[in-house]
Amino acid sequence: MVDALTLLTDGLRGVLRFGEPMHRHTSWRAGGAADRAYTPADAEDLAVFLARLPADEPLLFAGLGSNLLVRDGGFRGTVVFLHGALGRIEMRGDGLVFAEAGVASPKVARFASMHAFEGAEFLAGIPGTVGGALAMNAGCYGSETWERVAKVLVIDRRGASRERTPDAYDIGYRHCTLRDASTGDEWFLGAWFRFVPGDGDAARGRIKEFLSRRIATQPLGQPNAGSVFRNPPGDHAARLIQSCGLKGHRIGGAEVSTKHANFIVNTGAATAADIEQLIQRVRETVWRECAVRLEPEVRIVGQAEDMQ
Repeated sequence: MVDALTLLTDGLRGVLRFGEPMHRHTSWRAGGAADRAYTPADAEDLAVFLARLPADEPLLFAGLGSNLLVRDGGFRGTVVFLHGALGRIEMRGDGLVFAEAGVASPKVARFASMHAFEGAEFLAGIPGTVGGALAMNAGCYGSETWERVAKVLVIDRRGASRERTPDAYDIGYRHCTLRDASTGDEWFLGAWFRFVPGDGDAARGRIKEFLSRRIATQPLGQPNAGSVFRNPPGDHAARLIQSCGLKGHRIGGAEVSTKHANFIVNTGAATAADIEQLIQRVRETVWRECAVRLEPEVRIVGQAEDMQ
């Protein structure tokens, strides 16, 4: 167990909590508690915190929790919350927009448009943070995050930070991994984005159009994690799921949305187990009926409730 008094009294400015309910921090509003949770004051404070943790401490970095499911038994380790901590966004030299990892992606889209840039509008449709968008190369409306990245700022378990360029990563559809795995665990602190100088009013118009499309096609009134499955090559996960008659299918309080088949919603009292079992039911059904293996976009962590 990490000594909370040592961490909190010896120069740290963030907040460490124990037994933190993760349903408060995930967009599905389900799941168990994390053993520990730390919200740093800033990147420098985070570096000190990481340097003091045991080398084998399980770590989970979280933003808005829009792509995350924590099992009902909770997470045996430390969760680091970046949203609300690393929230700086500003113009940098060479016309680059710098955004820290805790900045909500839609805020980047609005910021870019207010500075007469185009090409960031798609980020308005990503319901997570910059850190999450980088980690999974999030995208929508025909664009992906890493298409606009000039370089990134990362931090490792020792608290050391460095800049990396896109060629350091293997980047693909909803995929981003460091090519040199020998460097150990790293997490994104921020990114420099290169957008195209243009018409800010036109960009804001497209943002409004994208948001209207989201409202019309996605179940935004119910807790969800966005698209649950990656689109298979040449097809759409939602079409496959709907073709299997799974819209409205339920397990406990979890339901395949009747508005968009690639969304699973919490109807009010879903457990993480309900959601995970429904994900598996959908995968099995689509494989059996369509011979297509759907791969989840969402990250599932922690342990089942009966393993506590």
